[in-house]
Amino acid sequence: MSAARSNLAATGRRRRLFILLRALISIAALGALLWWLEPAAMLDAVGPLAPGWVLAGLAISVPQVFVSAWRWRLTAHRLGLDLSLGRAFREYYLATFLNQVLPGGVGGDLSRAWRHGSEAEDVRGAWHAVLIERVSGQVALMVVALVALLSSPVLLRSVTTFPAAPKLQLAGVIAAFCAAVLWFSRRALTRLWRDLRHSMLARTVLPQQLLASFAVVASYIAVYLCSARAIGVSLPATSLLPLVPMVLLAMALPLSVAGWGLREGAAAGIWLLAGLAPAQGVAISIAYGALVFVSSLPGAVLLMLGGLGAGPRKGVARQGPQ
Repeated sequence: MSAARSNLAATGRRRRLFILLRALISIAALGALLWWLEPAAMLDAVGPLAPGWVLAGLAISVPQVFVSAWRWRLTAHRLGLDLSLGRAFREYYLATFLNQVLPGGVGGDLSRAWRHGSEAEDVRGAWHAVLIERVSGQVALMVVALVALLSSPVLLRSVTTFPAAPKLQLAGVIAAFCAAVLWFSRRALTRLWRDLRHSMLARTVLPQQLLASFAVVASYIAVYLCSARAIGVSLPATSLLPLVPMVLLAMALPLSVAGWGLREGAAAGIWLLAGLAPAQGVAISIAYGALVFVSSLPGAVLLMLGGLGAGPRKGVARQGPQ
């Protein structure tokens, strides 16, 4: 018992250390950007607040969460798991809020996977449903970011003229990391690959997954554009659209709190590559982060009111992948 308690205590310490580290990464990144750009430069990059655009961004976030919840429900049902659309919608709002306040940006997703898994017979299937649903969204975002890069001659020229050595080193690190993950997770990946084929790659479901995921990505970009207009940035939408997807990709890294710091750093770098003022990119990114946080507050209300409702109980038979 003492050994078990010691292991639990060590795990708790490591978890707190990781939480602290991610919070420090956000603070350090934001501090470095403020030191480099100076707050006055960012204030000069924005105009008067436009409440109409704030409301538009908040309005877009509602169907965004609904479509995301529908995609999760579709994935779960393909794996034979019971999940109502109403429950998925409420849980997704809660997860969105938790992702905003917990370090790493994935705490909410882990929470809904755990909650669903604790009530379903197939615990691993419940976790896979959340993972596959998130992978579907990230694949769509990467495709959109690649198309955006190829459609922007300025960005494409900046990336292609960047020295080859750093790009090769980064590619090598990423490849080594992926190889290590695949090696140590090879047994678990067998089941995951089977679930992935049934819930995302099957011909009957792939069009629905892609349609939902690209719709969600489009809503992210639309909210980002609303954030720019909300703070008075008049940069044409044709100039903004190629930049936004690559900024959003930086948020996918679970290394900070809700993407803070990483997102702003990516915005500064991408605006610089595009020949624009980095302070403007950082200001829009901060406005976007604030708008996303406000849009997630229904999840906080649900949490406080205990309005998530009951889900499927343990012992419900798993129908198997369909």
